[in-house]
Amino acid sequence: MKVAGGLLGLVIVAAIVWVVIKPQLTHGPAGSAPPKQLIDVVGVKTDLAVLGKAERLYLAVHGSYASLAELEQEGAIAFSGIDRRGYNYTAEVNDGQHFKITATPSAPDKQGWPTLWIDETMEEAQQ
Repeated sequence: MKVAGGLLGLVIVAAIVWVVIKPQLTHGPAGSAPPKQLIDVVGVKTDLAVLGKAERLYLAVHGSYASLAELEQEGAIAFSGIDRRGYNYTAEVNDGQHFKITATPSAPDKQGWPTLWIDETMEEAQQ
């Protein structure tokens, strides 16, 4: 049941991302990021949304948020967050009631790309 819900959520997120990013790929403004960067950043944002959802599910079951290692051990996520799409993911959990998951570019060809994060408000942001 968890897997089916997770897959359905991922499909919904992918559809939303497609609707949002498609116009940028076909009619991107002059000087915008190259298509590969846009695609990879959308993938990272999708990962962050999945991780945020996993944190919320973990909170519902355990009463606190968890580290990425705990989420992976619980089976809530299927990747460790190390070097995924050229990004490293880290989670900060404060008092078990607040979290911030940060995706930082780690691949040499991604230097200068944005750092992205999500927190318990489920708002994604980038720097």
